[in-house]
Amino acid sequence: MTDLTTATSSAGADTASSAPEAQPTGAPRPVGAALLLAALGVVFGDIGTSPLYALQTVFSLDHGIVRPTADDVYGVVSLMFWSVTLIVSTKYVMVLMRADNDGEGGVMALAALARRLYAKRGGRTGLLMALGILGVSLFYGDSVITPAISVLSAVEGLKVAAPSLAHLVVPVAAVILTGLFAAQRFGTGKVGALFGPVTLLWFAALAAAGIPQVVAHPNVLAGLSPTYAVAFVAAHPGIAFVAMGAVVLVITGAEALYADMGHFGRMPILRAWFLVVFPALTLNYLGQAALILHHPGATANPFFLLLPGWSQVPMVILATAATVIASQAVISGAFSLSRQAMQLGMLPALRVRQTSEHEAGQIYLPGINGALFVGVLALMFAFRSSARLATAYGVSVTGALVIDTILLLLVARVLWDWPAWKLAAAGVGFGGIELTFLAGNLSKVAHGGWLPLLIAACVFTVMTTWQKGRAVVATNRRRKEGPLQEFIDLVHERGVPRVPGTAVFPHPGKDTTPLAMRATVEHNHVLHEHVIVISATAVNVPHVPPAERLTVDDLGYADDGILHLSVRYGFADHVDLPAALRQACADDLIGPGIDIDGASYFLSRGTITLGREKVMATWRKRLFAQLARHAADPAEYFGLPGQRIVTMGSHVTL
Repeated sequence: MTDLTTATSSAGADTASSAPEAQPTGAPRPVGAALLLAALGVVFGDIGTSPLYALQTVFSLDHGIVRPTADDVYGVVSLMFWSVTLIVSTKYVMVLMRADNDGEGGVMALAALARRLYAKRGGRTGLLMALGILGVSLFYGDSVITPAISVLSAVEGLKVAAPSLAHLVVPVAAVILTGLFAAQRFGTGKVGALFGPVTLLWFAALAAAGIPQVVAHPNVLAGLSPTYAVAFVAAHPGIAFVAMGAVVLVITGAEALYADMGHFGRMPILRAWFLVVFPALTLNYLGQAALILHHPGATANPFFLLLPGWSQVPMVILATAATVIASQAVISGAFSLSRQAMQLGMLPALRVRQTSEHEAGQIYLPGINGALFVGVLALMFAFRSSARLATAYGVSVTGALVIDTILLLLVARVLWDWPAWKLAAAGVGFGGIELTFLAGNLSKVAHGGWLPLLIAACVFTVMTTWQKGRAVVATNRRRKEGPLQEFIDLVHERGVPRVPGTAVFPHPGKDTTPLAMRATVEHNHVLHEHVIVISATAVNVPHVPPAERLTVDDLGYADDGILHLSVRYGFADHVDLPAALRQACADDLIGPGIDIDGASYFLSRGTITLGREKVMATWRKRLFAQLARHAADPAEYFGLPGQRIVTMGSHVTL
């Protein structure tokens, strides 16, 4: 049996035509030290741990194709610095973070914003959401690799500090990751206060580690000149092309700057980046480069060899804490994107647990958490080192960067009315570099890069199959349900007896009759005194204010006790139908005498049967049926009281 309510309504229909305009983000938030510290702890964990493995990976490519000579070192450092400057500082912090969707960021929010902008102009928007789905799919691929490579690279410091413990690296990393995923059920609220101070200490340690080498060898500052990057590419185009596949590691996590904007606002992230993160990263990369120039053997692990012996073990501990925070940010991002995808109708309803009474964004999805945990551990035991994992890293990251740039250009054309020359300059400046990164990483496909692409392909297939199947099932279901207005007219004509009580029928809309409502009349020949057909609709903005959330329709009869309540949720809002009903009572929208606390909830439940119509490939029909069968219980998804639920059976053809 599979739940029709969940399969066709709770996931959220396409409501672009009725979605409200993008709302302003409101008054600027005061940017205090506490907010900057919180932004540090959540936003910059991923990009902040890149120094652990980025430069080391470049000099380990193809058994040392990039050599520790002055020209190569200066060229690589210049490529890294200007990649961060152009992609992170300019594209994400200065430009893309201005393209918010009701204050929210991330590829899904950006795609929803683009779709709404172009829908107003009569444009075709299916491709825009396809880009959003592809971006989310690539993010899932990144979400599996990031915890594995980050924690492994930190624990590998044991090889430098205590070589005799090298055999413990993978087991220790596995224990840390197991603890991290096991702790997800408790939420991040209790430990979130520690994230900011630990991350601030981490960036201070990065700068402190790099400064002595920069002071001792100030000539390394020449690497900040873009001329060295140009000269390196011109002198060794083949080597530079291969190196770009690893240089991209310095900008992993750039998407988090945009995706987490809704939590902190633009200014705290901007200030934290330019005042703390960017300077610390630059100093550490310069310090590693200076060390390699004067001690070529340091290419084996320039990050930990940059440190004096007494500080290596403490740095291993601090690096491990920093990578756990980085992993936490990616896992939390996967939870948030999964809920957004469910609300927009791209994933079946999954179990969602709210882990905070005060922060709606703190959620836990057991299914997503379990899948990520299995994937991360399998990946770590298969590759067993951060250097080998780095060969698989980058493909999904660069793909997501390119998608963000495409959506940015489309949004800028309409939202900011950019002229053609400005769009071309941004396309060449951002897209040209990112396409080079992507091309450089395609050489990794045969050496592990296929893995994130496989994950992304699986997620993309699931999302598009669910989206298509849900539309087909909804169409077939509507034929079976019949018009709601005709059914109500028939109830009045026949004089169907009414019994005391309140019946609530969750249903996708008010055009058709809930199957459970039709079955109640046809089999029991009665209807409750008060009947509420309630529809939860996801709109293409992150949040809907409570004052704009509810709409009531008496369905043509003001005194028959039957009405329709429409509840609009943003794709980042928590769905809770009983709370919506209580709000409607408090606002006098559904009249006196209705007992919400004692109401019965009638759900339509049925089996998806595979029809002969060629609306989808047979294997996709079977996949949809399996997804629907394992979707979350609608009672849990809608927040319904388990002791007051009545389930009716039915069949719908796919």
